[in-house]
Amino acid sequence: MAPSKDAPLNTEGGSRAEASRPPMNYGLLAGVASAVLALDLFTKELVLRFLPLYSQREILPGFFNLVHVRNTGVAFSFFAGGDSAWRPKLLAGVAVAALAVIFFLYRQCRTEERLKRLALSLIAGGALGNLVDRVRFGEVVDFLDFYLGPYHWPAFNVADMAVSVGAGLLLCAMIRRSPS
Repeated sequence: MAPSKDAPLNTEGGSRAEASRPPMNYGLLAGVASAVLALDLFTKELVLRFLPLYSQREILPGFFNLVHVRNTGVAFSFFAGGDSAWRPKLLAGVAVAALAVIFFLYRQCRTEERLKRLALSLIAGGALGNLVDRVRFGEVVDFLDFYLGPYHWPAFNVADMAVSVGAGLLLCAMIRRSPS
């Protein structure tokens, strides 16, 4: 959209209306992502200190255990099969690219799109939490094990929960915004 003749250009070449648009507030992104990252790293540190690798502690019989497993794949152990020297680097690169996309999408949000900004913030925090593990260990520490009888959901962590909840909220935000 070209600026009108009455709207002088600012020094960056945009219109006066673009120049007066308030800058995006990154406080929500920084706060939520930092909180998710801190909680994720704290809970993983507890697992590393107090739960030996491949061990489990029954918390709610027939429903929930704390376990200590390592995930070489992506969320919920997808693509974890087989050993590969390139997988940790590739998955770390994918996480960095995802964070760049999240930051770009956040910049595009309007101030009133709080649910969308919250969703992106949760996803960013989760991506950062698992990225830290990939850089440190080449794999991700997972410890939450939910199951019913013989049926187990793949073990996961706080970062995975934040990404999942964020994705759900992002979907809700998109549905709420779409025209009927």
